[in-house]
Amino acid sequence: MSQSIEHLFTNNKNWSERMHSEDPEFFTRLVNQQSPEYLWIGCSDSRVPANQVIGLAPGEVFVHRNIANVVVHTDLNALSVIHYAVEILRVKHILIVGHYGCGGVKAAMNDNKTGLTDNWLRHIQDVRDRHIDRLERFTDPTERADRLCELNAMHQVVNVCQTSVLREAWQRGQGVTVHGWCYSLQDGLVRDLGVSSHTREEAVERYRDAVERIG
Repeated sequence: MSQSIEHLFTNNKNWSERMHSEDPEFFTRLVNQQSPEYLWIGCSDSRVPANQVIGLAPGEVFVHRNIANVVVHTDLNALSVIHYAVEILRVKHILIVGHYGCGGVKAAMNDNKTGLTDNWLRHIQDVRDRHIDRLERFTDPTERADRLCELNAMHQVVNVCQTSVLREAWQRGQGVTVHGWCYSLQDGLVRDLGVSSHTREEAVERYRDAVERIG
């Protein structure tokens, strides 16, 4: 076995012992049930740990992550996660969480060539192109990329609200709210983008209003 990862087993053992010491019933509860109220759809960036950002323990948040927190209508992976979260786990909130300083968003903003990932980032470039006039008002590259991070997260809220899973859930009266957030690596705080929605129509309306507030 590679020596370069041996410390991970040591870390795991220390963590397990610490959890047993702090809460003897911790693992028993994990084995017996998974009943999260939240689905987190976020970026794969290693600096954005979903549970820790919102102060929840394992078992309290269901998580799906990909490059730049994109939800595509043809992505069966993401759709399956959403379906399981809504239909089986009965989550009450879906959190679409972007983060400032996102490498994927920066690459999409600047047309950086990344190889295969270029095809995935094309979805973000579609958002960029849709709002290019608004984005070009920001002369600072960092600020421009931050605004695209927000626009991307907001756009994914609309995408989630348009899925058959959410439309069917709302039709049967299931209470699920979809939210758009952005997380800051600089201060560890989450910003609510003001697009929380209970219906597809509400998502489209709130998206338009939020876009106008960007500038």
